[in-house]
Amino acid sequence: MTFSVSFLDRLSTRLQRPLPGHAAHRRMAPRYDMRREALSIENRTCREAAVLALLLPSDDMPSVVLTVRRDDLNDHAGQISFPGGEREEGESLREAALREADEEVDLPPSSVQLLGGLTPLFIPPSNFCVHPFVGVVDPAPVLRPTDREVAEVLHAPLHHLLDPNTRVVETWALHDEAVEVPYYDLAGHTVWGATAMMLSELLALVEDAGLPK
Repeated sequence: MTFSVSFLDRLSTRLQRPLPGHAAHRRMAPRYDMRREALSIENRTCREAAVLALLLPSDDMPSVVLTVRRDDLNDHAGQISFPGGEREEGESLREAALREADEEVDLPPSSVQLLGGLTPLFIPPSNFCVHPFVGVVDPAPVLRPTDREVAEVLHAPLHHLLDPNTRVVETWALHDEAVEVPYYDLAGHTVWGATAMMLSELLALVEDAGLPK
């Protein structure tokens, strides 16, 4: 299966219009004031990072690429994320997203068609301002973990993520309080926090563009 030109055109066009932004982020934000109010990167002195929301065609349905961090890491062990990381001196944010994807999942930058950017998001614990970019690659390459922090590469079907039953809300203990946390249940993997928030905006745009049947 390959992406239809019409779908890519619609998605690319939609990315150039006003974005859902923090309204989409809040749908998947943990329900405590500190997180829900600290979304914007405006007037922040922060470290800059970029991530790649990579869409792949498949025989069953289009999917988005996510990575699973190793369980033995000191920070964010076992969590789900987009390929990405901190911008290096002298490179643009788009270049940072593509470089990190190459380093983490063996994705050649030249194979990616970037369609546009999502709304940047502030991550308070790490003081990162994260800039997400949407890209497609067709045909789908064989991706594999090529970074010591990455344990597994996931292909998350868009139809599954758009199913309302995939979104779950539970009460977790965060910051010494009971907090309602929305997450996506992805075949036993819990996609929550900043990744879920950025994914929420991507899914809203995919719905607007009309996902191929």
